[in-house]
Amino acid sequence: MSDPTTDIAPASGKLGILLPGMGAVGTTFIAGCLAIRKGLAKPIGSLTQMGTIRIGARTDDNVPLINDYVPLAQLDDLVFGGWDVFEDDAYVAASRAGVLDGHMLEQLGEELRAIKPMTAVFEQAYVKNLHGNHIKEGTSKWDLAEQLATDIQTFSETNGCDRLVAVWCGSTEVYREPSAVHQTVAAFEEGLKSSDPDIAPSQIYAYALLKLGIPVANGAPNLNLDTPALLELAARNHVPVTGKDFKTGQTLMKTILAPGFKARMLGVEGWYSTNILGNRDGEILDDPESFKAKEVSKLGVLDTIFEPERYPDLYGDITHVVRINYYPPRGDNKEGWDNIDIFGWLGYKMQIKVDFLCRDSILAAPLVLDLALFLDLAKRSGLEGVQDWLSFYWKSPQASVPGLNPEHDIFIQLMKLKNTLRQLKGDDPVTHLDPEYTD
Repeated sequence: MSDPTTDIAPASGKLGILLPGMGAVGTTFIAGCLAIRKGLAKPIGSLTQMGTIRIGARTDDNVPLINDYVPLAQLDDLVFGGWDVFEDDAYVAASRAGVLDGHMLEQLGEELRAIKPMTAVFEQAYVKNLHGNHIKEGTSKWDLAEQLATDIQTFSETNGCDRLVAVWCGSTEVYREPSAVHQTVAAFEEGLKSSDPDIAPSQIYAYALLKLGIPVANGAPNLNLDTPALLELAARNHVPVTGKDFKTGQTLMKTILAPGFKARMLGVEGWYSTNILGNRDGEILDDPESFKAKEVSKLGVLDTIFEPERYPDLYGDITHVVRINYYPPRGDNKEGWDNIDIFGWLGYKMQIKVDFLCRDSILAAPLVLDLALFLDLAKRSGLEGVQDWLSFYWKSPQASVPGLNPEHDIFIQLMKLKNTLRQLKGDDPVTHLDPEYTD
């Protein structure tokens, strides 16, 4: 991340939010924003809309809303668009997703029906359990990237957008390690022209967006903005990026609970996690290769929080298991069950059971909003590259300094996020020292 600056361009005009993937998460986000604009609901779960930030000492009692403190785009100025492998408009897609009730959707019907997805870039090898027919055809992956660029420019012009951001809300692709084609922009562009099989659809979207200078967030565990080629392109075009994999249900609980165990120096012997999920994401993750990408994302959390190399007696030999099971009757209402084997004074063992019956898209939708607004703020503030202050939102956050472990502790992540906002505005970071120690 480049050095923050207090010279923030105003959030004037319309902000277009582009979503590769307009399924359950994407349509829940869009419908939610429309409902909030109409006064039908509150933006619960959104830090940008409901969160506050303390400025100065506690005795000053200066705690404005984040939305009043930094110049964010407002909900009335947002325009929505995206791509999907199904041609359903946002109303039909939201109805089929079954997340929001019909009465709510009917009140938003006219606006939702007007939002129709553009044809998607898709490759069956990367999402084996998804079969759509609203798909681009091209002579090469380079051609597909150029078609995306045309889509983006047409959307912006048609909707009178002053700025654009993009948040990947599409499917989890099969797990892949970076290859030679991902090492430089030049190699990546050659790979696009030759339709290299190691270039995934999500990477084609990221390339097209970054090429146009549009900030990007990656809401899935796909290999994408963490490749040298795409990071090089982001740096070349001075674009802020962030990702990956929305921190919603079970991993959210881990990043809340694990810091508490560590703070109290309680040991952890094992952490078994299983999920049942019945929406499109669950069906896709039923493929072992797609599950592998999600598994790697989920498994990385505890090691970074617990630092077993520093606390070998407490966390040096943890058995950490993650399972995801596709169960259609559950729909979008995912259940995450955790068994945690801990030990305390003199090594005596204890157990904690957590059963989180969550609604995956309800938890993800406010993250899409926050990420879009914060990325737009970052762009207007002159920030570029990996925005590690947005680690708060990710299962797999990226560090901005090569070789540095990313931060997974949600409380440290939140402090870093708010201190970055303070720095952007030229205010002092909060240390939580009492006033007599800060003179």
